[in-house]
Amino acid sequence: MAFPVQFLCKGLRGVGLVLLYYAFSIGITFYNKWLMKGFHYPLFMTLTHLTVIFCLSALTRRAMHCWTGKPRVILNWTDYLLKVAPTALATALDIGLSNWSLLFITISLYTMTKSTAVLFILFFSLAFKLEESNPFLIVVVLLISSGLFMFTYESTQFNLEGFVMVLLASFIGGIRWTLTQILMQKSELGLQNPIDAMFHLQPLMFFGLFPLFLFNEGVSISTSEKLFRVTELSPLLYSLCTLSIGGMLAFGLGFSEFLLVSRTSSLTLSIAGIFKEVCTLLLAASVMGDKMNALNWLGFTVCLCGISLHVALKTYYSKNKVPSVRQLSSRSPELELPLLQLSRYDAEDSAAGGYGDEEEITLH
Repeated sequence: MAFPVQFLCKGLRGVGLVLLYYAFSIGITFYNKWLMKGFHYPLFMTLTHLTVIFCLSALTRRAMHCWTGKPRVILNWTDYLLKVAPTALATALDIGLSNWSLLFITISLYTMTKSTAVLFILFFSLAFKLEESNPFLIVVVLLISSGLFMFTYESTQFNLEGFVMVLLASFIGGIRWTLTQILMQKSELGLQNPIDAMFHLQPLMFFGLFPLFLFNEGVSISTSEKLFRVTELSPLLYSLCTLSIGGMLAFGLGFSEFLLVSRTSSLTLSIAGIFKEVCTLLLAASVMGDKMNALNWLGFTVCLCGISLHVALKTYYSKNKVPSVRQLSSRSPELELPLLQLSRYDAEDSAAGGYGDEEEITLH
């Protein structure tokens, strides 16, 4: 009798973690879109998010230090600037352009276009020899590409400027996750824990994105009555609070991904991510009024088939590989394992987790 109860508890825990991941992941997409309707400074919003994430990760590191008694990793300046900076810059541009695109395009087009990041991840993984080539990858590329074409063809709510921004973000996202995998596999850096990785990435991301913010939004935001030219305190506090909530959602997204993978598996996150896209588009159509015709839905279905095939192939090949030096045990006392199954969708942050027994680090 103990076995069914234990199995039920494990199942309920998995469902709860998936729902928590959905709440943060879908929530931050809709929240940012809602915020962009009245606050037209996406880069400043992103900088605020990075500041909030840095503060929360610093507090979490402090709490983990008090709990375990072990000092947290602090990189020296040489490693920090030479090895972490490229990943931070790519991540900042990915997130910044993704948020910027929400000024121009619908959530449905944003979600669909960001799904193509897997193509760029595959390309850069092959280029950096992190991925082994096989003929099925051609089918994956064709399915996702044709799905995107059908989704955008004759779309009534298509915006070229926003589409180019989010497509460029997906391209940079391919570089981002490839560099993230390389960074987190360097065990000598000690950034396998997602909290430590976020703590070190945020400052460089902030300074990497700041010049673009100054060039594009610096003058306009300095004269905005919402922030720097307020006549009353309440509008300023309202703006800062709404921006900070987005930062907390971004931090929660990264942490929920970490919990989901460490307590279940990377495959669970991959499958949950696919169904999350379906939920996002359904909500966008019903809540935000996004218009989608039959061809758009067909394109979305074809794209999901491509992503599903990629997940299935990764699972199959990872199960049949001989353990390598890049494998990490999931029995670490702090679950300090890199999650590289991070979705392109989100646009907002890295997380880490365990892989059941022992699985090789993979990209999705």
